[in-house]
Amino acid sequence: MTTDAEMTMDEARAMAGLRPRYGRRLAAAAALFLLGLGAIGACVSQPFVAKLPPSAPTLSADPARLERDVRKLVETFRPRGHRQIEQLDRAAMYLADELKAAGGRVTEQLYEVEGRTYRNVLARFGPASPARVVVGAHYDAANDLPGADDNASGVAGLLELGRMLGQTPLRGDVELVAFTLEEPPYFRSAHMGSARHAGALRAAGVKIRAMISLEMIGYFTDEEDSQAFPLAPLALLYPTKGNFVAVVGNLEGISLVRTVKGAMRGATDLPSYSLSSPALVQGVDWSDHRSYWDAGYPAVMVTDTAFLRNRRYHTDKDTPETLDYARAAKVVTGVAQAVLALAGE
Repeated sequence: MTTDAEMTMDEARAMAGLRPRYGRRLAAAAALFLLGLGAIGACVSQPFVAKLPPSAPTLSADPARLERDVRKLVETFRPRGHRQIEQLDRAAMYLADELKAAGGRVTEQLYEVEGRTYRNVLARFGPASPARVVVGAHYDAANDLPGADDNASGVAGLLELGRMLGQTPLRGDVELVAFTLEEPPYFRSAHMGSARHAGALRAAGVKIRAMISLEMIGYFTDEEDSQAFPLAPLALLYPTKGNFVAVVGNLEGISLVRTVKGAMRGATDLPSYSLSSPALVQGVDWSDHRSYWDAGYPAVMVTDTAFLRNRRYHTDKDTPETLDYARAAKVVTGVAQAVLALAGE
């Protein structure tokens, strides 16, 4: 017969034997958990994308021209809200003239919303090819606000990109598009200029290799803790200084994000980071690239992260003198190299 005391001692011995095994299992589970987190982080941020050598090493954007075009949009064509049809038309005419001067084959896409006529400005560069590369930026602004970063910076980048492409032999079809009606009250609706453009491409059976949306590319700062994030854990993956450009895509477009990011990293010394994420993460689909996702096309957004960095977003303080045109020019130079890489595929 075994006594209670003996049972207690036996149990103690058994438990002592089990502790190392439980400890090993706990350590293994913790390692697997951390490995899983690391894999998710690598998928989201793609930290090891290699630099792509530039297709045209001498190609570079001009900061002075970027500033000139931002000031033109803000000072000459303000306000550019959805009710200011005359101002929007004047801005569209300016954009068309600049893209024609750059060598683009310019057309307009007219459409009506609630009895008003709006227009997208389209410019084609390069020869016909089986699939097209599209780059776009919206030229309207919220209400009567100046909209220097949002989004005169992106439109100035689009014009400068046109000038660069007009001087470079292209292997494929590239279309630059200046959209209207990205801002409220038509934001995220079928009335956005990008939605009308993407829908027309889909209806015509046009194949799109990639779409790049230029959405706020002019605001940079080296101040500590100047960069905010839609989710707190993202602060572990990205800089807390707002001194980088971001390439944002969805999970289906990871390869496109890698190509654009690699080209931008190879083009200049401006830090380039990326985010591949479901649209449920705040801000991921908050621009014209969303319209192309809806149409089934691969698309990314190139951005200074907008309101997550620029506290002047959608205020009357979003003015030309607050932008960093030297770093914005590096963004455009990087996008140009990405376009050349994609159009050459």
